[in-house]
Amino acid sequence: MTELLNTLYVQTQGASLHLDHDSLKVVVPELPKRTLPLRRLDGIVVYGHVALSAELLTRCADDGRSVVWMSLSGRFLGRVDGPTRGNILLRHAQHLAHANAAARLQIARCCVAGKLHNSRQVLLRGARDATGNLQISLRAITEDLDNLLTRARDATNLDELLGIEGQAARLYFEGLTGMLRTPPDMAPFTSRTRRPPTDPVNALLSFLYGLTRTLVHGATEQVGLDPYLGFLHGLRPGKPALALDLMEEFRPIYADRLALNLLNRKQVRAEHFETLPGGAVQLTEDGRRLLLTEWQSWKTKEWPHKLLGRKVTSSLLPVVQARLLARHIRGELPSYVPWTLS
Repeated sequence: MTELLNTLYVQTQGASLHLDHDSLKVVVPELPKRTLPLRRLDGIVVYGHVALSAELLTRCADDGRSVVWMSLSGRFLGRVDGPTRGNILLRHAQHLAHANAAARLQIARCCVAGKLHNSRQVLLRGARDATGNLQISLRAITEDLDNLLTRARDATNLDELLGIEGQAARLYFEGLTGMLRTPPDMAPFTSRTRRPPTDPVNALLSFLYGLTRTLVHGATEQVGLDPYLGFLHGLRPGKPALALDLMEEFRPIYADRLALNLLNRKQVRAEHFETLPGGAVQLTEDGRRLLLTEWQSWKTKEWPHKLLGRKVTSSLLPVVQARLLARHIRGELPSYVPWTLS
């Protein structure tokens, strides 16, 4: 159990959480019970086989305290957030924008443009520190991404846009592979695999993507948008399409760059991973604890925001972007402006 910045993370398998008056009680077999005041918690995130009592869930829903379920590999599974909040007029405008093919394509293009720009920035940063053939390769990939960025802005339909995004992703992970310095006792990263991850780097990325998705999902709820009605990602029951849309611009900086830092600085090692029967790889309990600590520290990092003309912490940037999207949907801004890093 780890409490960081008003969020409780519980990953001990077999643990159960209960309501005890105005406190949360954590019960773990063969360990002393622990309690902590509910009033200091804004959210609860549980990993794997962790049970929550009906009374605790009801109280959290009443208080507006989010409860998030994640798999042990870091995949987002679900979220309880109490009654839907937000302005019905905003959600109605969101549905109208989705139904308008031109408006939907414009927002989708902005989401992809933000992702490609920030992906390119990650590789440019790597090229500055690289030498020889790796530097040449990274610079060539960034030029290709720049060309794809131009094409994405001019895409005439969603299928074309998704094709460009997929091509850019393949190039980007090719560059990311060259930038990673994995230790000899860790399986090398060759390509992006998920569901399940089959090597430590993919397990690390999946875990960080899950954390990023949870942060962005919460931002859309906070602003009053419908997280399940997106513009780039298609409608599917249980799929938070809008959260996935807005998450695209944050993936390269929030997840990939943090993963690079942790691996290249040897903070994350082979001992932090385990291989399950069937070949899936996931973080160990110690590995998840390390990642959660680093993630919370990363969330306090400040980044420049061009549109606002000031720096904003990582934890608040998704909320800022969700508000900008809401303003565009309401007709207060001519277009959605993704957050990009120079």
